[in-house]
Amino acid sequence: MTVEQTGEMTHREVLEALSGLLLAMFVAMLSSTIVSNALPTIVDDLEGSQTGYTWVVVATMLAMTATTPIWGKFADMFNKKTLVQSALVIFSIGSLIAGFAPSMEVLIGARVVQGLGVGGLTALVQVVIATMVSPRERGRYSGYIGAVFALATVSGPLVGGVLVDTVGWRWCFFAGLPVAALAFVVLQRTLHLPVVRRDDVSIDYLGAFLLVGGVSILLIWMSLGGNNFDWISWTSGLLVVASVVVIALAIHVEANVAVDPVIPLSLFRERTLTLATIASVLIGVAMFGSTVYLSLYFQRAKDMSPTEAGLMSICMVGGLLVSSIVSGRIISETGVWKRWLVGGMVAVIAGIGLLATIDASTPLWRTGLFMAVLGLGLGATMQNLVLAVQNTIALSDMGAGSSVVAFFRSLGGSIGIAALGAVLAHQVADAVQSGLTRLLATHPEYASAVSHDTGSIPDVSDLPAPVRVIFESAFGDATGHIFLVALPFAVGALIAVLFIKEVPLRTSVKREDELAAEAPQA
Repeated sequence: MTVEQTGEMTHREVLEALSGLLLAMFVAMLSSTIVSNALPTIVDDLEGSQTGYTWVVVATMLAMTATTPIWGKFADMFNKKTLVQSALVIFSIGSLIAGFAPSMEVLIGARVVQGLGVGGLTALVQVVIATMVSPRERGRYSGYIGAVFALATVSGPLVGGVLVDTVGWRWCFFAGLPVAALAFVVLQRTLHLPVVRRDDVSIDYLGAFLLVGGVSILLIWMSLGGNNFDWISWTSGLLVVASVVVIALAIHVEANVAVDPVIPLSLFRERTLTLATIASVLIGVAMFGSTVYLSLYFQRAKDMSPTEAGLMSICMVGGLLVSSIVSGRIISETGVWKRWLVGGMVAVIAGIGLLATIDASTPLWRTGLFMAVLGLGLGATMQNLVLAVQNTIALSDMGAGSSVVAFFRSLGGSIGIAALGAVLAHQVADAVQSGLTRLLATHPEYASAVSHDTGSIPDVSDLPAPVRVIFESAFGDATGHIFLVALPFAVGALIAVLFIKEVPLRTSVKREDELAAEAPQA
């Protein structure tokens, strides 16, 4: 077997290659944010249902999360440049189909294809950067990654809103195609990694199939439970049992059958990767599960437009960008990283704790300040958690190891979004029901204005003032409550991080044992 050989790259060469990788990462992130404000219009235009609305989101999430470790494993076996370009092509095909979709069914299928590409881009960009740059130097470039994340997060909802209002929702899918094409060309011209030559390639088809199947069943249960079927029901029970059985079979295959498993279980003997995996799941639950509903809070509790709600995200993204750049630079200079990881998690806990106090009457400046604190913590945590893992694993396992962290963070986020969304919906419905009962007891003339389902999400600006206050208060209180529910998960992530052993950042792409094995013997 011949393992990939990697030579040193100059700072200029890294920046040139990084430009294409960041374009690829931008188009992947933009695909989810740009469509957020267009979904109601899409569902109306294609005559979809609430179930269809849910599946437009869930389809991409399923495909992305389930395939991330497979892309990561492929990165250890095949040419990374070709894989990134393949992911861009798959994403572009999905975008084209989605843009021309004549029905909700076709659109949902196209979103699955998009998710396959996004999963590849999410996993591969980090792996390629780790192949080009040593852990000690990687902090210099983390700020660029943070900037791309910030730009995609802030610009996506704004651009999507403008496109829907001007040229139509289909351009929300077409808009990413020029960026994907540019990324493809830039990568072709600037990314020059040595070709992987392996004569003993053995693709673990069974393990990949079982892994994707088990995770998909789990995410379907978490995403649709409480809406399409009760949490305690035969459907729910069958999905849980099926997920457990298929995942157990996948673990058996990975441990005992596969010659070259998708997720080598031997990686988990490494303490840092195991603890980082636990922390990633918990961070995913706490962060994605709670912050995804802030936009709903601004639009329903504060009666803001989607564009205004999107602008509020600048508070959190700005904090993330600053801490990502500062921590990355200092880590590159000193080689010390754990204090930033621990400090970041403390800030995450503080931010989530502060956001747990918000309600409909909380001033926007205060909510924005709390979001900035959370962003500062996330910026010092997310990238550095991946860095800690990449610093300890061999280059030959870089793809699998890096993608494991991304996979479990996405899995935790998917679980958090579904579970905390169910908590939010239940609490809002109860609060609205009790509030409307009290209102109608003294003001029956408002009965016609509240004849809809109290569990739905109305446009509060269309409601009479007394009814609007009830909905705004319900959404405000419930949003603060889900941050309170998320808080223990963040504390758990901090505990896992505290037990990670700090290992000095290596100054070469490969570990010392790999370099020693390659050195000519005397």
